[in-house]
Amino acid sequence: MLNLDTHILLFALDGTLKPTERALLAAEQWSVSAIVLWELSKLAQMGRIAIDVRSPEFTKLFSRIQVWPLDLAICQKSTELDFSSDPADELIAATSIVHRIPLVTRDRKIRKSKLVPLAPL
Repeated sequence: MLNLDTHILLFALDGTLKPTERALLAAEQWSVSAIVLWELSKLAQMGRIAIDVRSPEFTKLFSRIQVWPLDLAICQKSTELDFSSDPADELIAATSIVHRIPLVTRDRKIRKSKLVPLAPL
């Protein structure tokens, strides 16, 4: 199983993954932190992405993706990271640490972390 950050999920949905990312995602089950759903909803609300989060297609997609809830362990772990970023990215990274799931991200700050389990890209 892989934990996808918001951008990787968007790249997967719009077909703009890099070949290595595409191969990696094709071979594994996907998961996301619950904060990714919020980020997608906000981006859609602001008109920055053309995804209808209320559509049956969106609901169907997320019926096939494991969504990790935000819980106390993840919130606590997000304050113990070896990098500083926006809170959503910190929660996504903490989700990977707590659940021991490789994170798929292009984010340079996160990729430099010695704590976050990262998927090889």
